[in-house]
Amino acid sequence: MKSILFVCLGNICRSPIAEGVARKLIEEGAHTIAVDSAGTGGSHVGEAPCEHSVTVARNHGIDISPIRARQVKKADFNAFDLIVALDSSNYRDLKALGCQNLVKLGDYGHNGADVPDPYFFNGFEGFEHVYTMIESCVNELLHSSQKDSISSS
Repeated sequence: MKSILFVCLGNICRSPIAEGVARKLIEEGAHTIAVDSAGTGGSHVGEAPCEHSVTVARNHGIDISPIRARQVKKADFNAFDLIVALDSSNYRDLKALGCQNLVKLGDYGHNGADVPDPYFFNGFEGFEHVYTMIESCVNELLHSSQKDSISSS
């Protein structure tokens, strides 16, 4: 696998965190995988990640502040080897757009659970919970893709 696109609804909280976590883990593992993030909705296009997402990522040594929200395009389905939806709703929306190379992040170590939108939690704790879940899922995703690359060589 050479490229991954993480997709949530607005591309201002969960998917930028996933992009940042993936970049950090890829760098630490000396992998060469391109990563990006996008949203199925377009209401936040051009915006920076939300303040709590930037803070929780920074608390874990990751700077996601340069990321700007963008809406997923059908061209992304061919441009990326793997499209990773952060919840079932976005998974369905991406499938409806014709995305074939699609998985759900929670399928990697969390029994298919949705990565919840942290805005539905009270306060910052929700962002920490979401960060922890994203980090473990992305780690498992990268680990499993590495195993797949080795077994298919």
